[in-house]
Amino acid sequence: MKIKSKAYFIFIISFCLLLLIIIGAISFGSTNIPFAQIINYILGRDIDPTLAIIIGQIRLPRVILSLLVGASLAIAGVLFQGIIQNPMVDPYIIGISAGAGTGVMLSYILGLQINFLFFNTVPLFAFAGAIITVFAVYRLAKVGNKLPVMTFLLAGVALSFILNSVMSFLMIIKSDNLQQIIYWLMGSLAGSSWQDIYMILPYFLFSLLVIIFYLHDLNIILLGEENAKYLGVEVEKTKKILLTFASLITAGAVSVSGSIGFIGLVIPHIARLLVGPDHRKLLPLATIFGGIFLLISDTMARTLLSPLEIPVGIITALAGGPYFIFLLRKNSEDIW
Repeated sequence: MKIKSKAYFIFIISFCLLLLIIIGAISFGSTNIPFAQIINYILGRDIDPTLAIIIGQIRLPRVILSLLVGASLAIAGVLFQGIIQNPMVDPYIIGISAGAGTGVMLSYILGLQINFLFFNTVPLFAFAGAIITVFAVYRLAKVGNKLPVMTFLLAGVALSFILNSVMSFLMIIKSDNLQQIIYWLMGSLAGSSWQDIYMILPYFLFSLLVIIFYLHDLNIILLGEENAKYLGVEVEKTKKILLTFASLITAGAVSVSGSIGFIGLVIPHIARLLVGPDHRKLLPLATIFGGIFLLISDTMARTLLSPLEIPVGIITALAGGPYFIFLLRKNSEDIW
């Protein structure tokens, strides 16, 4: 009961913190908006038309998109770390984000962008790049029935270098809007709109529903693959399904924000310290923390040097890079 009470308390505090940060993110910017005006807007009361446009058309879509992207990357990090059973794994580090980014750039260059109601094909191209990358890394790293973590990480880093080179080449070919492409490659939420939210929301919700269904099986796999098979879990099938939907949810995020690194590394580790390894508790908390982390990072990105905007990927890398080094030192014996 104490463990459950502690988990519920953490969830309540985290959710309250999320609401406060959302209001703060809407308030702070080149034009600071009083909290009272934000509350009036939310309640549907009349406010200054200019402030209504800033809130409804500029900041609110960006805040919601930050939450979706941060949550997506954190969820993917939880799944990759659970499947590989190592806290060093992250969609950015192992090249999944680079694969998704390559797919997005190809869709833009080839002009294969189709909108139908709330459906957009760009995340599908991102997914194609991500899924090819994740299974290529998986195949390259697997030795018999074993998956050495260091080999997996190195294979991911190697493919990430190759894919980043491909993206650089494609960027040269598509030289118009070069600054916008560079910002996107560095990870940016500038220019976020409601259309971006509509574009990735179906992929996010569908992936999340499937992932939740397999969390119990993932918990059993953590007990050991042989034990999981004995308990009736189809280990390889479960892994492939979770890898597929972790790639899809990553692809949706990358398609609107570019490559934002280290959220999938840092956030699951912090959430695991608070609620333990049970994915039924870990995933929801990591989802909230991922949204909070990216929302704070993006608010810093657009306010620190205002009116100049820093790509949010730089902020997350500055926070996550040292943490990655810390984990590398801490887990060096387990990795080798």
